[in-house]
Amino acid sequence: MKVVAVETTVVGTPWRELTFVELVTDDGCRGVGEARMVSKTDALLACIEELAPRYVIGMDPFDVERLAWQFHWAEYGRSGEITQTALAAIDIACHDLMGQATGQPLWRLLGGQFRDRVPAYANGWYQGERDPELYARLSRTVVERGYRGLKLDPFGAATTELAPAQLGLAVDIVTAVREAVGPDVAVMIEMHGRFTPAAAVRIAAELAACRPEWIEEPVPPYNLTGLRRVRVGTDLTLATGERIHVLPEFGPLLEEGLVDVVQADLTHFGGFTGLRKLAGWADAYGVLLAPHNVCGPVGTAANVHFAIATPNHKVLEHFNDFADPWIHEVVTGAPTVDPTDGCFGLPTAPGLGVRLDHAAAAEHPRTHAHLDLVQEGWEHRGGL
Repeated sequence: MKVVAVETTVVGTPWRELTFVELVTDDGCRGVGEARMVSKTDALLACIEELAPRYVIGMDPFDVERLAWQFHWAEYGRSGEITQTALAAIDIACHDLMGQATGQPLWRLLGGQFRDRVPAYANGWYQGERDPELYARLSRTVVERGYRGLKLDPFGAATTELAPAQLGLAVDIVTAVREAVGPDVAVMIEMHGRFTPAAAVRIAAELAACRPEWIEEPVPPYNLTGLRRVRVGTDLTLATGERIHVLPEFGPLLEEGLVDVVQADLTHFGGFTGLRKLAGWADAYGVLLAPHNVCGPVGTAANVHFAIATPNHKVLEHFNDFADPWIHEVVTGAPTVDPTDGCFGLPTAPGLGVRLDHAAAAEHPRTHAHLDLVQEGWEHRGGL
């Protein structure tokens, strides 16, 4: 089995573009991968177009370690978000081909079955004005669909600090959500790396009474000194890592105990080949994984397979029930959350078990979407 072609398809929504990558083999098989490139889809497509003839065309899709080595070492320039995302989409498609070639669901090739249910938490459910009553009402719809966890960023377009009135509004929003969903539903607080260490510590103290499951990316990912200050300043669970793209950069976070929940993104971290290494390293420090996942159905399916086989996997993020729910239609075999327990079930089809529907994808052409998290009203996500 050799790869003879690399094909890309981009599906657009009002706030994100999803890039699907298909590897075509000499025996007619198609493996599919996916990534959501944050506001740089053209750059991702250019990277794939340049590197695929160099390393992918002619490769055996089982040779993923060599592929990852080539993307990192043979290119010499430092791997970052774009290169690691291109690698991830191709790596996922390679693994899909492995599963098809062996007739096995992919989780069997990633270590076998550790669990048969994958807990999910909802994101993308809050679309509208930053009003506590609205957020409370919308959060109830999440629980009604079976989810046992949900995440929100209640801080508007803030950067560095929050004015007292804005802090009060954020606390009111989270309090309203907590009261609406009750004590047994996990409420994750997304900070999007907005704050100075002092502001993050102050906000964490104000939100502690709401018992958040974690506070996420309280300071920018490059600010290790700031993260150390936050670690000392709060006993809330700290989650971070979605904007870290190569394995060595997790070193200080794990070795210094700066992170409780690792959130590396499968589709920005070199795919299964990269994330499996991080999972093992995190496990040595007793750290759980809750991978960042803003993908459509293919990226989500890949994450489900990874979770099935990974002992220290905690919970999977999921947007597709609330933000662009039609996205399920662009594939066959899309994974879904079971409303009875808020979990994804055990995949049984060979490979990823999903196939791109090109006709359905063509109905949603590129939008060149740019989600600006420091622009007022970004929470609408092109909606209300």
